[in-house]
Amino acid sequence: MTVETIDTLIIGAGQAGLAMSEHLCSAGVPHLVLERNRIAERWRSERWDSLVANGPAWHDRFPTRSFDDIDPDGFAGKDSIVSYLEAHAQHFGAPVRCGVEVTALRRKPDGSGFIAETSEGVFEARNVVSATGPFQKPVIPALVPDDSGVAQIHSSSYRNPAQLADGGVLVIGAGSSGVQIADELARAGRKVYLAVGPHNRPPRSYRGKDFVWWLGALGLWDVKANDPALEHVTIAVSGARGGHTVDFRELAAQGITLVGRAQSYESGVLHFADDLAKNIAMGDADYLSVLDAADAHIAREGLDFPEEPQARIIGPEPDCVKNPILDLDLAEAGVTSIIWATGYVLDFGWLKFDVMDEKGRPAHSRGVSAVPGFYFLGLAWLSRRASPFIWGVWHDAKYLAEQIAARQG
Repeated sequence: MTVETIDTLIIGAGQAGLAMSEHLCSAGVPHLVLERNRIAERWRSERWDSLVANGPAWHDRFPTRSFDDIDPDGFAGKDSIVSYLEAHAQHFGAPVRCGVEVTALRRKPDGSGFIAETSEGVFEARNVVSATGPFQKPVIPALVPDDSGVAQIHSSSYRNPAQLADGGVLVIGAGSSGVQIADELARAGRKVYLAVGPHNRPPRSYRGKDFVWWLGALGLWDVKANDPALEHVTIAVSGARGGHTVDFRELAAQGITLVGRAQSYESGVLHFADDLAKNIAMGDADYLSVLDAADAHIAREGLDFPEEPQARIIGPEPDCVKNPILDLDLAEAGVTSIIWATGYVLDFGWLKFDVMDEKGRPAHSRGVSAVPGFYFLGLAWLSRRASPFIWGVWHDAKYLAEQIAARQG
């Protein structure tokens, strides 16, 4: 059996792996990037056709490369993002080897490095960076049985309305993915139900600046740790159709029926929690809190930004919020498909040594694990709020590259 030896092995060639490779190239550290499919594979095959980035092109990019074919204030489509990442990898000569899946990673018996078992043989490395990202294993709660007669898919498998059988669609999850998919389906003429749980609902822009600009100005990109109370709260923001503020009242006016959190299922009937009005109100409060913080910042800094009083106008509650549906007979309502926009869990089953905390989550400090030479990159809240985003992961990768270079002596 042949064994290939490399100083540093990067697992994954998405935005995290490429950012890591760019900094290691700059530092002169020999390395190899292994990717089980293609560069930016999740953008290619695990996103719907019309998906665009949720941040403008001036922001959702690496600091060292701009988008060539998109207005800086526009929102890049998924194909443009794939092309962008491929071109960037080629530009700095990223040593990416595609079609190689890492099936197991073990520590060498003497502790001097790692042994990676892959679909293409064995690799030995002194350092390993796990850059597999936060979107690893789609979650579909075991709520509606497979024999219910309703087709069920995760949002990662949704492509377009024509993919689904004729009939109504229930979208469960009101974060960015769920909201955008529900909106697309409604515009395609489908009857849509949207289950809305707790969420943050920021403005797309306010007083001439995009939401992502405000996150920077208010220091929120640099928040170091997530509030545990908000761990399962999603963010409803959209770059679709040129970018717009998500407003559940507008979605209801468009014909989408809003319901509360999906709670239980019995004999063809799905039961929802009586929390819709509360969840909508909490989202409104979050929205207004961003406006308040922005106004305070403008006053404090003496900025000459245009007034936008209309941004504070919140319309009346739609009937589906005032009189919520708590029980839905799926067959009677004509629902033939359920799309679960319920997020992902991490899957590190290929790691064959202990590097997790007591809750089974990656244990690290800014991506540096307690196992010498092993690093995490691209995870949510790795070092701060910005960590899982294209530009945020670039800065985390720079820090890890410095740690790896220091190990070289």
